[in-house]
Amino acid sequence: MNLPLKIAWKYFFSQKKRRFIHFISLISMIGVCIGTAALIIVLSVFNGLEDLNREIFKSSDPDLKITASVGKSFDLDSLKLTKIKAINGIKSITQVIEDNALAKQGDDQIIVHLKGVDSTFQQTTKLGEALVDGIASTEINGLPYAFVGGGVYTRLNLQTQNFLDPLELWYPKNQKLNVLNPEDNITRASLPVSGVFALEQQFDDYVFIPIGQMQNLTGLKNKLTAYEIFINQNDNPDNIKLALGNILGKKFTIRDRDEQNEALFRAIRIEKLFIFVALLFIIGVASFNIFFSLSMLVLDKKDDISTLAALGANKNLIQKIFFTEGAFIGILGSTIGMLVGITVCLSQMYFGWLKMGMEFAIIDAYPVQLKFNDIIYSSIGILLITVLASFFPARKAISFM
Repeated sequence: MNLPLKIAWKYFFSQKKRRFIHFISLISMIGVCIGTAALIIVLSVFNGLEDLNREIFKSSDPDLKITASVGKSFDLDSLKLTKIKAINGIKSITQVIEDNALAKQGDDQIIVHLKGVDSTFQQTTKLGEALVDGIASTEINGLPYAFVGGGVYTRLNLQTQNFLDPLELWYPKNQKLNVLNPEDNITRASLPVSGVFALEQQFDDYVFIPIGQMQNLTGLKNKLTAYEIFINQNDNPDNIKLALGNILGKKFTIRDRDEQNEALFRAIRIEKLFIFVALLFIIGVASFNIFFSLSMLVLDKKDDISTLAALGANKNLIQKIFFTEGAFIGILGSTIGMLVGITVCLSQMYFGWLKMGMEFAIIDAYPVQLKFNDIIYSSIGILLITVLASFFPARKAISFM
């Protein structure tokens, strides 16, 4: 053990140390400990929420989605579709037309996100895992059906396989407004409900219908709004995305699953960043106690400083002693806090002791995901704060030489 560390260790654990200074040092260490543990736990919860959303989107969103760069729809080009299907790694391609529409049943009505899909929907969708009632299908025995989200099902008081009171869909015609006959401005479709799914609130207003019914409703003949591409499990989406870009050019936008939900993930990352900064600021406030305890320790040990100077200690050694004292308080507190935070996160990950407390939640316990990068960035931030809190009192110590 080198001399500055040995003296700093003695000062921290010395029984002759003034109780008030010792108390402030312990408070400093406990404050850093609690702040560090909270930082690790909160960041891990945000990681868990991000991973949970990715798992949810696996059930609702394709691996890759192709849309027009300009406008809502594009022409169905069979030549390009043939080239796309020839790309190695593509499992299936779903042709999609989606738009908003009015859904009615009796006197109840709601604006829905209407999505027309082709026959591959039944083979590719994972919404069957979130099925509440009925069948996850848009076609049964050759007849068209609507597969609806839980919000639509509840709001319109729907029933599956009810042919007497089917779901009504209204969509405005793309024509000049007919004032004399307002009903001529609307295209209607009536479909029984095949099933209902409950995934997340943002999918509650989704309604899936056959693409043929969607074409009749919207008037988009030989047009699509998107290709939804599903790839084999072991293939790299980035390589397939690059191959698609070479075929389609700049007229089309290709987005992976994260890019399809870019706004949500950006919001989570920004909120995580602000929480990281806020908690570091709280740790910084707790580290002011290190500054004050070291300042009082320097005043208390000014006779020791003079003695050490008389024995030949230079300014650098004196400064190192008190700097090491502050670093010791900060590092010990942060290390204990790290261990507490990691232990709490690991226990939640494996045992799920903190429950959501919601009857119909997708998962029972709060999602937590511990990441090594968070530990590294937190350690660097806390180390910088500790260095700053220890530097100025240590500099002050040399004035008593």
